[in-house]
Amino acid sequence: MESNLSQQPFQTEVSQLLKLIIHSLYSHKEIFLRELISNASDALDKLRYLTLTKDDYKSFTFDPKISLEFQDGENPTLTITDSGIGMSKKELQDNLGTIARSGTKNFLSKLSGDAKKDSQLIGQFGVGFYSSFMVADRVEVASKKAGNKEAWRWVSDGETGFEIKKDVKKDNGTSIIIHLNDEGKEFASRWQIESLVKKYSDHIDFPIFLTFPEIDYDDEGKEKSRKLKTEQVNDAKAFWTRSKNELKKKDYKEFYKSFSNDLEEPFEWVHFRAEGNLEFTILFFIPKKASPDIYRADYQSGVKLYVNRVFITDDDKELLPPWLRFVKGVIDSSDLPLNVSREILQQNRIMAKIKSNSVKKILDKLKTVAGDKDKYAEFFDQYGRLIKEGVYQDFEHKEALTDLLRFKSTKDDGLVSLREYTDRMREDQKSIYYITGQNQVSLRNSPLLEMYEKKDMEVLILDDEIDEIIITAVPKYDEKELKSVNRSGAADDFSDDTDKETEKSLKPVLKKIKKILGDKVKDVKVSTRLSDSPSCIVADENDPTAQMQEMMRSMGQMDMPDIKPILEINPEHDIVVKLKSKTKQKAFDDIALLLYEQALIQEGVKLKDPAGFVERLNKVIADTL
Repeated sequence: MESNLSQQPFQTEVSQLLKLIIHSLYSHKEIFLRELISNASDALDKLRYLTLTKDDYKSFTFDPKISLEFQDGENPTLTITDSGIGMSKKELQDNLGTIARSGTKNFLSKLSGDAKKDSQLIGQFGVGFYSSFMVADRVEVASKKAGNKEAWRWVSDGETGFEIKKDVKKDNGTSIIIHLNDEGKEFASRWQIESLVKKYSDHIDFPIFLTFPEIDYDDEGKEKSRKLKTEQVNDAKAFWTRSKNELKKKDYKEFYKSFSNDLEEPFEWVHFRAEGNLEFTILFFIPKKASPDIYRADYQSGVKLYVNRVFITDDDKELLPPWLRFVKGVIDSSDLPLNVSREILQQNRIMAKIKSNSVKKILDKLKTVAGDKDKYAEFFDQYGRLIKEGVYQDFEHKEALTDLLRFKSTKDDGLVSLREYTDRMREDQKSIYYITGQNQVSLRNSPLLEMYEKKDMEVLILDDEIDEIIITAVPKYDEKELKSVNRSGAADDFSDDTDKETEKSLKPVLKKIKKILGDKVKDVKVSTRLSDSPSCIVADENDPTAQMQEMMRSMGQMDMPDIKPILEINPEHDIVVKLKSKTKQKAFDDIALLLYEQALIQEGVKLKDPAGFVERLNKVIADTL
């Protein structure tokens, strides 16, 4: 027989989280009410969906509402009650005693110690319920799951753990009773509660009722009588269904904060209603800052799907493509069936059209934002990687996404687009040139750029570790081929008959150097790209560059075979000129190896034998003194 009492400790991560919330985040303690009302709304959404789609629940009388009631005085309380789906004993234990989400440890690792900054992380990691302990000595959760006979009560002081015991509750739903502490007693107030509901939860698609004492006073100001009164304190209309004409910027900003649990205002938003053969409404927001866990494999976007204002799902990658996972908001359709499943979404023609239109509207907004260079730079700083993902993954929107790419450049302190690059190309320039690597300073000083600087040709600097992968998806732009200066073929645009004669005359030296270097290199060639440096390394056209190999190893591909680079030497450099006349074999060998090793260093490649390099360098220096 099941015990009616269960005393349990908190999961370790919960204990850590509660300590943070209770002791560090009082400056934003009002968010607890926003969080609890949002949870109540979700519970109502779930039950409404079940009563419309599941036979077992169709007999339920669905009377959706959220009720708020407070007691002031010496032992103040605030109670939030919903008539939603409710929770079983196991769900109380799983939902309130542990945090199953793997992001919690990541959440805790992101904390800076700054209360204001840390408070902004609460909503991002789905731990809002625990914010109630900012204002509570004790929290009780009485709940009865729809369809179950038994009710249960969860009780905790936020420190020693929690207990779950049997309870008596007539109707399904959940009541959260907050025993307010000294920090939270201000919330046992009609005016405080009303203002917070208006601020954070006015859009909730269910009525919120507040029960409060109405007090009459005599002529001397003493309380004569009091009676309880109940009033609806929110608009209870789905925000996205309202006309854009009746909404102001501040309305969107306030709704976003409530909807997303983000304390900052949104960066931008898109509100659109399609009418005619296909009817749907979208309201999307772009947050100012990317979520800390946006690149985790289990990251969930903040987009919710509704059918006629009935919540369907917020956990479906079919709503928007993966590269748009930074978007938060709502899709509401009147043409989808209420019982739409994941499988149906994947195959549904209507959903495919909604998805395509949604992406187009977001891209249109980003194109508009891109007209303001400084503002778009803010966006790209946060979400540039995701735009790059889209270029690589989303063939349908590849052209529009390519126009949204931005790069550093040898001719610009800020970021430039491919359009800006092509508009200012030299008339005799054949290709769009770029250089890849992981250190901007090193790239700007790379010997690979010498010829381009001499010819006054712009080179894009791709210093994000994924750039070299992503750029392969853009072989051409505006009929101009994109060429990597890290590869041997880029310099072919500038070769002429003179270069061929030079290489012919240096053939004995090239052959000798190649013999000394052996299997360290694929080939040794005369360079047409160097003017100041004696040597450089480049990759063959079909081989990964040195930087790509380093990145792949850092990602765990330790068994990747070494791909040999091509060594290019500058025939006009003093070292190379003098090398031709070197008769001592050992001296020639040392200099040949140094030409190769210094080229590796300049490309950011770690030497396999740094001690040998230093020994050779010291010997050559000593010989010149």
